[in-house]
Amino acid sequence: MKSLYRSCLLILFAGLAMAANAQAEDFRVGFVNTDRIFREANTAKAAQAKLETEFAKREKELNDIGNSLKAASDKFDREAPTLSEAVRATRSKQILDQDRDFQRKRREFQEDLNARKNEELQQVLERANRVVKQVAEAEKYDLVLQEAVYVNPKHDITDKVIKALNAR
Repeated sequence: MKSLYRSCLLILFAGLAMAANAQAEDFRVGFVNTDRIFREANTAKAAQAKLETEFAKREKELNDIGNSLKAASDKFDREAPTLSEAVRATRSKQILDQDRDFQRKRREFQEDLNARKNEELQQVLERANRVVKQVAEAEKYDLVLQEAVYVNPKHDITDKVIKALNAR
């Protein structure tokens, strides 16, 4: 009786192993490198160019303010030994106030730029995810990953996704 039971279990496990092996051969996995999509896809490049155009004027203004502040600070450092205590204190306070204002404007600029960049990248990612889904369905992938520690290059479908994104 025990040997019959063992034989049945052995046959069952062998059948399960063969079924799992056959199913594993049909299981297709793909990988998409989102960093490459953000660097190479035309939509990502267009979003970057849009941001550069949108923020170029403010960035130039900030650079101009920073340069004039540096020039004023350098001038103050050169003239400080010859100035009276009252004038030196007044000009020092003015430079500190200008620097504080400059730092605030720079921080606001960076926050605005980061917010807009996140918005644009989110739109690119949403488009890319739709294309990934289309490629996966068309080529019958069972699973597509975007993050992995290691990926065999034969599973990387990033080029297909970028081509499909650029074709739109």
